[in-house]
Amino acid sequence: MSDTSVPTAATDDHAPLPLTGERTVPGIAEENYWFRRHEVVYQRLLGRCAGRVVLEAGSGEGYGANMIADVAELVIGLDYDTTAVEHVRARYPRIDMRQGNLADLPLDDASVGTVVNFQVIEHLWDQAQFLAECFRVLAPGGELLISTPNRITFSPGRDTPLNPFHTRELNAAELTELLEQAGFEVTTMTGVHHGPRLRDLDAAHGGSFIDAQIDRALAGEPWPDDLVRDVESITIDDFSLDPADIDASLDLVAIARKPEAKE
Repeated sequence: MSDTSVPTAATDDHAPLPLTGERTVPGIAEENYWFRRHEVVYQRLLGRCAGRVVLEAGSGEGYGANMIADVAELVIGLDYDTTAVEHVRARYPRIDMRQGNLADLPLDDASVGTVVNFQVIEHLWDQAQFLAECFRVLAPGGELLISTPNRITFSPGRDTPLNPFHTRELNAAELTELLEQAGFEVTTMTGVHHGPRLRDLDAAHGGSFIDAQIDRALAGEPWPDDLVRDVESITIDDFSLDPADIDASLDLVAIARKPEAKE
């Protein structure tokens, strides 16, 4: 799916969900950097969902579940928030949208082939319980696709997350340990990085394109035209997924497999 296309089968006469700090949404100029940074992971891992029954645990606005619906046999969306559930049901009719708790997934054992969990686990109080539930609902050989902010770069030098909606952020070693403790085999651990154009924008905006956006948002003042223009121009092609220098990545992206049943 192209990063400039409109999500398939979405109806655009529904009001966007408000920004709360817990999710990103499409169609907001000042949010475009964060939206594309999330969207790139969906796009790059989309093929792993092809022909499968997929659960998106923590589906938020629903744009990602709708992307997955282009290739999957069935997409089940799950979110705790009533407003998000109603929004997805109205805007993305292809999604089998359900409301429930991620610590107690309302699905049968071994009932899905893939669980997608992008930019969610850092919000959860009981991360181990959630991963145990993912393991339970996955069929043997099924995959958990997960992304989360890299604690080292997202909240550098801090014991508590910068984002007040995050309960615990992870580095690559900590995420690997959690997945393995839940019974998964971690087959891929990679990271989202700025590509060449974003590195140029880092330099052009005082060393950090991210900090330039955060500073303006916290100031509560109108954004400079050049910053709005640069943020609006970002596409998924401005990011790369690369396992090298994982501790310097912006977001962690893991593929974890539930082992086949032993005979």
